[in-house]
Amino acid sequence: MSTIEEATEAHADGVAAVFAPYVTGSVVTFETVPPTAEQWRAKIRESRLPFLVLTEADAVLGYALATPWRPKPAYRHTVETTIYLAPEATGRGHGRRLLDELLKRCADQGARQAIAVVVDSGSPASRNLHRAAGFIDAGVLRGVGFKQDRWLDTLLLQRALG
Repeated sequence: MSTIEEATEAHADGVAAVFAPYVTGSVVTFETVPPTAEQWRAKIRESRLPFLVLTEADAVLGYALATPWRPKPAYRHTVETTIYLAPEATGRGHGRRLLDELLKRCADQGARQAIAVVVDSGSPASRNLHRAAGFIDAGVLRGVGFKQDRWLDTLLLQRALG
């Protein structure tokens, strides 16, 4: 049985393991070097917004976190969401559960808007997940990323909270 809980520094190795293959083997993130477990520990420690992990038998199967959308004070009620699942956790409803819980906790902390920046890589999984969770299309940024020898667009998706 899987559980969703607030990330702790003890989850950092698992979070790093989930994210690294996306960095090295796909274009769904614009990162080019996987963050180390120590970098994830620092991010978990410093996070003031929800940072959740999906675990099963003490293994991290995925994570979702919120970060400030922009640093200017007027944006303080808007968050950017991030979600990644290990390949063995996809297609089982875990992504939706994790994203729904993240959005609930963001709203509980006073967030009013959530933004998702999804790389338009031809794979619809993330876009479909966000749309199923109530996000609507807010725009396209064309050719803003270059990875694996190609230019990539990002889709901006937005959802009102609370």
